[in-house]
Amino acid sequence: MVPVCGVIGGLAGGLFSRILILFTGGLPGRAGQIISRHPVAFAMLCGLGVALCGIVSGDTIYGTGYEQARAIVHGAAPGGEIFGPLKFLASVLSSISGIPGGIFAPSLAVGAGMAADLHLVFHDVPLGALALIGMVSYLTGAVQTPITSFVIVSEMTENHAMIIPLMIAALIADAISKTICRGSLYHSLAEIVLRNAARARDGKQAA
Repeated sequence: MVPVCGVIGGLAGGLFSRILILFTGGLPGRAGQIISRHPVAFAMLCGLGVALCGIVSGDTIYGTGYEQARAIVHGAAPGGEIFGPLKFLASVLSSISGIPGGIFAPSLAVGAGMAADLHLVFHDVPLGALALIGMVSYLTGAVQTPITSFVIVSEMTENHAMIIPLMIAALIADAISKTICRGSLYHSLAEIVLRNAARARDGKQAA
């Protein structure tokens, strides 16, 4: 169960990072030109997508997802099998729209939702334990900080008995994520900001 969570969390988290970095840096070709010329219209379309996700989920995907993640850790599964995928999609749309609502808390919610889905397969594993592993796996996959991820989750829940499974899941997720997105999310976004600032400075000097 731990390797499965690590692999799925690493794949999903790496995909999230890859998409966010790609859109932040600017899509190549005509699609990128259209988005750069009409950023407000693109943000509105992303908002419409988030709204549709909210309707389908029964309003469970809005906000940080803290309450939903907490409920899953305590053995409930709000939104059923659709919460995890819809929260992932809503997080992607919010982030690429240019007005993200954060990465850390939504990532924990996506990981918990992913665990709720996996609980249909690993039904003998307590949902709370599975949720912790899912949260660490997805968060690690998204930001590629395995030590930070499993330490934060273990400290948040004060469940130090799970530290070894969390460590293993984080290391697996980190390795899988790097096969999809070689650069870590925060470093890559910082490089884009610095590059854009340098271009703007050079443009002013040339003018």
